Amino acid sequence: MPLTPFTDECPTLPCIQPIRKSKHGTYYDMPMIECKHTFHRNLPPATVWGYHGMYLGPTIEVERGEPVYVKWANHLPKKHFLPVDFTVHGAHKDVPEVRTVTHLHGARVKPHSDGYPDAWFTSGFMEVGPLFERKVYHYENDMPACTLWYHDHAIGITRLNVYAGLAGFYLIHDQLEHKLPLPSGPFDIPLVIQDKSFNTDGSLYYPHQREKPVPELTTSIVGEFFGDTNVVNGKVWPYMQVEPRKYRFRLLNAANSRFYTLSLDLGQPFYLIATDGALTPAPVCLQKITLSPAERVEVIIDFTGMEQAHIILKNEAPAPYPGGPTPDPNTTGIVMAFHVTQPLSAPDTSMIPQKLRPIKPLNPTTAAKERYLTLDHLTDEYGRPIMLLNKSHWDDAITETPQLGTTEIWSFINLTDNSHAMHVHLIDFLILDRRPFDITAYEKDGTLHYTGPPRPPEREECGWKDTVRTDPGEVTRVIMHFIPYIGLYVWHCHMLEHEDYEMMRPFVVIK
Repeated sequence: MPLTPFTDECPTLPCIQPIRKSKHGTYYDMPMIECKHTFHRNLPPATVWGYHGMYLGPTIEVERGEPVYVKWANHLPKKHFLPVDFTVHGAHKDVPEVRTVTHLHGARVKPHSDGYPDAWFTSGFMEVGPLFERKVYHYENDMPACTLWYHDHAIGITRLNVYAGLAGFYLIHDQLEHKLPLPSGPFDIPLVIQDKSFNTDGSLYYPHQREKPVPELTTSIVGEFFGDTNVVNGKVWPYMQVEPRKYRFRLLNAANSRFYTLSLDLGQPFYLIATDGALTPAPVCLQKITLSPAERVEVIIDFTGMEQAHIILKNEAPAPYPGGPTPDPNTTGIVMAFHVTQPLSAPDTSMIPQKLRPIKPLNPTTAAKERYLTLDHLTDEYGRPIMLLNKSHWDDAITETPQLGTTEIWSFINLTDNSHAMHVHLIDFLILDRRPFDITAYEKDGTLHYTGPPRPPEREECGWKDTVRTDPGEVTRVIMHFIPYIGLYVWHCHMLEHEDYEMMRPFVVIK
């Protein structure tokens, strides 16, 4: 059945209340439960997985420096409702089919609370012996105000678990943010953008192959997954009724592999005020914003004087990005609509400040090391494409060992045909530049022959980041300071099909 856009209202994601607070910290209980969810009024309810049985999980809001303890508990079935591929690393027949471990994306946490992909836990007890069904993670939240998100990170099935619904917002506030005259309360709205496809019975569709490459196994590794609808806060092409005033929107690209280039069809600008890790030094006026998977921005949209206007949030990003087909303007080319049909509930006293949060740049000349890291497109034993980093697999020896307190430059050398979304756990970084190079020459002798000048970061990348778009045929350089913890962490492509197979590597921060 065709789905009509702008039929369902965009849900407001609820905030969860802690189970208790004490002088030692704030405590949350976050069970993962199978449940039903209706993505569009013309679709039957679909089976999903959600924290607290919700699609998407509830928003956690904390203050800077507030110690938080979250009990992540797996109450999911022992069988996955999406096709598990047992040929993928970490997802073999000798481990439980349903495994979870939650990563707070963008957070500075000690290793045991980071959601390491191999640190999964399962539901109940297994025949091989008891396995943990819950873990308590500690988040110190010693970070400036920012928009983070939590999501599943289990090795080999991250793409399935996040697609099933295991994701949600985690917002950190601080005193500087509170003092700014930004839109707040009901006018500060998080929006999760994803893409989905549906079977005729309304259930979530995810591709699988039953015959190749292993006839006796159902496999579900595809190069990338792109759904044929866009979903915002769990609804297909929703609408939102807004007042003629300024709104602050926290935009998250939580799609498996799809990039989004967002714009408003009536030509209004976005006033960007924050990137992944913090407020920007000053607002940036933009007509378009490109987000790779896992990237976040905070923007202000001003609907003042636009009573009765109907505004469509559009997507222009090709899939795969940047060389694939452009989106269908009637399906994946539309995201949601804003209807300026609500009366003004109170005078709009919010402002777009001239200054937000200053950034102290990192000096490249102080870098202790510059690492050159390749993004590789190879072929596996079954003839399938496999994406690797430095031509290394997940279980190969660790080669990245930055020292605590040092600054490093990481240069991502993209040897593939598509862009990737590179994410580094523990730290935030600043983007230095992107520069085209001769791929053929590099593959011949490993020498970088640049074919053009360096290009500065895009205007929507002007702040602290934890995920960066790395374009084909370019070297993307980022600079980062490794604090405040030592231990085992992860860097990987955040296109989930790539991450699962097998574009992910561990790194260790040493003393």
